[in-house]
Amino acid sequence: MPGRYLLSRVGLALGALLAACRSTPPPPMPAHTNALAGETSPYLLQHAHNPVDWHPWGEAALAEARAQDKLLIVSIGYAACHWCHVMERESFEDTTVAAAMNEHYVSIKVDREERPDVDDVYMTACHLSGGGSCGWPLNAIALPDGRPVWAGTYFPRERWLDILAYFVKLRAEEPAKLEAYATQIAAALQTESLPPAAGSAAELDAAVPAANAERLVQLSDPRFGGLGGAPKFPMPVAYDFALTQLTLTGDGTLLPAVEQALTAMARGGIYDQLGGGFARYSTDAAWHAPHFEKMLYDNAQLVGVYARAYRLTGSEEFAGVIRETLAFVERELTDPAGGFYSSLDADSEGEEGKYYVWTHDELAGLLTDEELAAVELVYDARPGGNWEDGKIILHRQGDLDSLAAKPAAQRPLTLDAEGLRRVLAAARAKLLAAREARVRPGLDDKVLVSWNALMIEGYVEAYLALGEPAYLATAERQLTHLRRAMLQGDGRLLRTSAKGRAHVNAFLDDYANLAQAALSLYQATFDERHLALARQLVDYALAHFSGEGPLLYFTSDLDPDLVARRIDADDNVTPSSNAVLADALWTLGTILGEGRYTDLARAMVAAVTPRLAKARQPAYAARWLSLYARMLHGGYEVAIVGADAPQRRLALARGRLLPQATLLGAERADQSELRLLEGKGSPGETLIYVCRERSCRRPTASLEEALALLGDE
Repeated sequence: MPGRYLLSRVGLALGALLAACRSTPPPPMPAHTNALAGETSPYLLQHAHNPVDWHPWGEAALAEARAQDKLLIVSIGYAACHWCHVMERESFEDTTVAAAMNEHYVSIKVDREERPDVDDVYMTACHLSGGGSCGWPLNAIALPDGRPVWAGTYFPRERWLDILAYFVKLRAEEPAKLEAYATQIAAALQTESLPPAAGSAAELDAAVPAANAERLVQLSDPRFGGLGGAPKFPMPVAYDFALTQLTLTGDGTLLPAVEQALTAMARGGIYDQLGGGFARYSTDAAWHAPHFEKMLYDNAQLVGVYARAYRLTGSEEFAGVIRETLAFVERELTDPAGGFYSSLDADSEGEEGKYYVWTHDELAGLLTDEELAAVELVYDARPGGNWEDGKIILHRQGDLDSLAAKPAAQRPLTLDAEGLRRVLAAARAKLLAAREARVRPGLDDKVLVSWNALMIEGYVEAYLALGEPAYLATAERQLTHLRRAMLQGDGRLLRTSAKGRAHVNAFLDDYANLAQAALSLYQATFDERHLALARQLVDYALAHFSGEGPLLYFTSDLDPDLVARRIDADDNVTPSSNAVLADALWTLGTILGEGRYTDLARAMVAAVTPRLAKARQPAYAARWLSLYARMLHGGYEVAIVGADAPQRRLALARGRLLPQATLLGAERADQSELRLLEGKGSPGETLIYVCRERSCRRPTASLEEALALLGDE
């Protein structure tokens, strides 16, 4: 009887399963599949079933163009790009457009985050060719050998068809004109790629960082904070320079500019007021309406600058931003197998920002009257909306103490600051839970070494600011993952990993940022494995990326030639790879006592000094300027030896920045390979040695005395 009952239950379950299978037919086979189907990039895979016969970038596609004597279309974007999605829907999914592209062109799709070298060449060509505005998607027309003749950004379907027809006609009737365009642009690309002339490494002038700091303050928006008008980007590297210059010189004009910008961003719509984390930029000057995509590199750098600003200001608002942003990264951008994902899309359900915005009716349906009143007061959630189409972007109207202190006639509820915090916390929890039930934005799940390294450094900075051991543990775990997954036996790095496959030869930013992350971790932990990794990465970069001058190429000597081999010298939304490498060389040489590293760092700074001296656009040279200022003011080696060495290092970081100091240490000097630590230490106590050019003062066990020797107190 029990057996028959069990069989009956199994039969019923199987019947239900079969019925479910019959009622849910498998998804239809896609009508089109192209050569992108074997790629790992989410952006390329988004286009794998377009009717356009897309190819990934590589010799195979270029060889096909040469064999068929067809023009190239090089179309470049990234997974979180809103207008990339729009152009795909309008043009690349359209069979008429695809027929025109397939008949007359060999079409290549490029993920700019996987191949920043390709993107840089064709983006520069766009600016040189006068093809209109230049952004993403970037669409370039090139000769079969890859030399660009023209480039532009998003185009509506009919305009794109006109462009396709124009270049087909031009090649048929006036091929010499296209050849002339290609020759002219290629020559300009080569000229722009020339390294700057070497300058004198000995001539450092205090006026250079001072003038740039003054210019940074002048460019700051006096009303809303930040640099420039709309659109407005966070540019954290610029504020890092301001904090460095402030600490080294005491320039009192800099901290207000930094605090205003960081506070305005933290309260604006560019910051996710419910879930933490920053969007890529603000479409307006007031930080209100963001472009809703969330990029790993932005959040990595912003965590770092908020952490450094917190160490100077003690602002609990900044501490909250750090904690919430890292909670967002942990929740939404961390791969359980190791590494950090690249980005979250701006769009969900085909609409930009839909996941993040609200209507007043939605808020009223989820919250109590008291909670709704708190959200209206704090986040400007008015009944008519505060954005387009009656929608609401949550953005904070001030600090809670000030809002709670408003006269009763100016606020919709009567609560003291603590009561307002309590009610608001309950409202935020409800709204976040409701938002989690929405269709989520698309995730770009590739792991990029360069951006992961920036995030590791952000975690280290958060640890130094807040003393939370979990942040340091995350940084160490993720560095270990990158070393195991991306570093090859010959010392070569791979750039990207997704779908279980690592590939693409790494670029200079990968080596530079990972070396810098390893050095940051070394200075936080005194674990010399991190120091050895940094040295290995730097040595490999010098062997394979060096050119005629002190600055290094962005691509290695193992990579196939592009139209031009370019040098990345300027900061943008991420810092210049050459500036980061110079910084790593300076730190590494200081710790190891090896002049070949510090001498090269000086030569690299000298090469860009003429540009720094112009003081016109400090935001694009900020990483260089930070290093310049540190070199100018000289430096200290701070050696900490004893059982409490890591804890004393953390104590040094609390409440202060020490850009003039490079830290090294060990629990036992006889277990270290560093020459500066030889013979140092005393049983039973932890000693701090303040050294200058490797000449050390009498050691002290007193933190205050060590700081006095550094000129900090």
